[in-house]
This record gives sequence, structure tokens and C-alpha cells, in this order.
Amino acid sequence: MFTPQERTRLRDALVARARADERVTGAALTGSASRDAEDRWSDIDLALGVAAGADFGRVMADWTAAMYRQHGALDHLDVRSGAATYRVFLLASTLQVDIAFAPEDDFGPTAPTFRLLFGRVGDRVPAAGAELIGMAWLYALHARSSLARGRVWQAEYMISGVRDHVLALACVRHGVPAVQGRGMDQLPAAVTAGFTAALARSVDEFLAAGPAPGSGEIDAAFWQACNGGQRRMAEYLLDQGADINAIPGYAGQQTAAEAAGSVGTQRQALVDWLKERGAAGD
Repeated sequence: MFTPQERTRLRDALVARARADERVTGAALTGSASRDAEDRWSDIDLALGVAAGADFGRVMADWTAAMYRQHGALDHLDVRSGAATYRVFLLASTLQVDIAFAPEDDFGPTAPTFRLLFGRVGDRVPAAGAELIGMAWLYALHARSSLARGRVWQAEYMISGVRDHVLALACVRHGVPAVQGRGMDQLPAAVTAGFTAALARSVDEFLAAGPAPGSGEIDAAFWQACNGGQRRMAEYLLDQGADINAIPGYAGQQTAAEAAGSVGTQRQALVDWLKERGAAGD
């Protein structure tokens, strides 16, 4: 396990390397160190601007080789956001080191946690929150379609995605870190209280919380549950009054039993269950 002193020494070494690298036009601390809020578990977050005339891939490769050769990196992964690539290293000491590489014109703050060490901020820094807004509505669309298809686990995943991205937007508004939920516990209670209802608990609670779905919606969800091989959901929807032989308008002439047994679903037990209850279909 790394110590805070080891973390500080490594960060200082990386900043010194950045100052000595002619291809690096600017560097900044990000994360908790930029706010003097590190604790025992904090990692290293460093952002670098890469000169327009430099080979971007070569710069990343050289820094990566140094992390493995000199600092005991065991593995790394890349997270991309806009023009920037965040290369995340795991060291043998369990210290995480995040180095963001961005073209010099895109180098700059995208969150409140940004302290410029040297160089200049670029001219094309994206507005904070733009990507969060897009992902929030994208998750919302898929939450709706997942529920309609009877895919409750996928729906839970999508609902959580909506909630997490809207909370991240609240972090941006209140000037606290928005990445990976780091600032969510700093939001006012009056803000987070409104999100309690967005915690997905069960299908029963979801249905009880809103207006009762119409028979056509239940029928369509039942067909989709069968199409996706979701027997437990199909049983639940049948108990809620679904028509076992209803065919949604987009399904052509394919019955729920036929959809359940089509190529790719491989759900013979579900088909047998449907036939036992009088479902039509070959």
C-alpha cells in the first residue's frame, strides 16, 4: 500500500518530467489535489497539453513506457472524453495514476477541480456538462424501451444511468467534482432528496408509483418479455392481465410463443410454459 509521501514524490517527479518535455505545452493538477483535499486514499490526477506539432501517440507511448519502467505500473486502461485521452495506471503499490493527454487547444478545465501548474489553457475547451446532458437523455430513452420490452435488469441499469448523470449535472451547477460521483456527497440535502424516488427497487413499486399502464402497454411488454426469453417477467405480466396471444403492431403476425422460440432466444422451457397456458403459434 502506498503512503501519502510516496504519492507526493511521484507526483512531483511527473510534474518535473512534464516541465522538461518540450512536447508538453501545459500541465495541471486535477482531482482532490487541485483543491488541497487529498486524503489517505487519493490517487494522482495530472492533465497535460500536447503541442500541436507533436506526435500525440508518441507522447503517450513515451510517458506510458516511463510509468512501467520507472514507476512500477502493472496495467493501464484508456478513458476517452472529447479530444482528451485519460490513461489510468495501476501501480504495484495500488496507487492509481491518471494522466490526461489533450491537444494544446483542448487543454483546460472541464470541472472545478483544475489547477494550472504551467502553460496556457486552450481555445477549444468543451463546456462543462455538455456530454452529461447528452448521456442523460440517452439513458432515459433506453430506460423507457427497456421497461416496454420487459427487460427489468436493463431498465434498472438505464434508470441508474439517468439518475447518476443528472446528479453529475447538479455537481457541475454547485461547483463540486462531477466525475465518478466524487462530489455527490457534497451536494445540499435539498438537491439529493429529490432523487430518492429514482432508486429502482422493484417492478411492483415502479408500477405503483405512476399511472397504471393500459392493457395495450401490458400486452406489448408481455410480448417483449417473451421475445427476450424473460420467463419471470412474462409470468408477472400475465398475472397483471396481459393477453397471451396479443401481437403488437410492430411484430407482424408473430405471436409471443413464436417470438420466444425464434432463432437466437433458445427458450424452449418458456415456449412450453406458454403452450401450457393456451398460447397460439406454431
